[in-house]
Amino acid sequence: MYSEKVMDHFSNPRNVGTIEDADGIGEVGNATCGDMMTFNIKVDGDRLTDIKFKTFGCVAAIAVSSMVSDMANGKTLDAATAIPKKKVAESLDGLPKEKMHCSNLGAQALAEAIKNYEENRLEKPAGSQ
Repeated sequence: MYSEKVMDHFSNPRNVGTIEDADGIGEVGNATCGDMMTFNIKVDGDRLTDIKFKTFGCVAAIAVSSMVSDMANGKTLDAATAIPKKKVAESLDGLPKEKMHCSNLGAQALAEAIKNYEENRLEKPAGSQ
């Protein structure tokens, strides 16, 4: 049912955890299946320097969170926001049709974290802590 890559990212997820002083936090969920994903990011300039996630969900949801965090880490904010859900699934060597919504959630959680960072940055005057 799941590819070896999906099972690897599920069994050995990359970038699990939280960032205590995160620059942005994004959380999304799917009420139908119960999956919840929270992404924490650190940003330097316009580049993601650290990404952590916590996911409550199925095998696919955890694998997608791990893959999205790997794909986005080190990228510019624009490039990370533009990661297509189809590319996430392809990078995992596919997902079952009924689990494709998980690839949407991973990209959405990351986009929400970036949006939160940008909103926080606009609220703080330059040079303030």
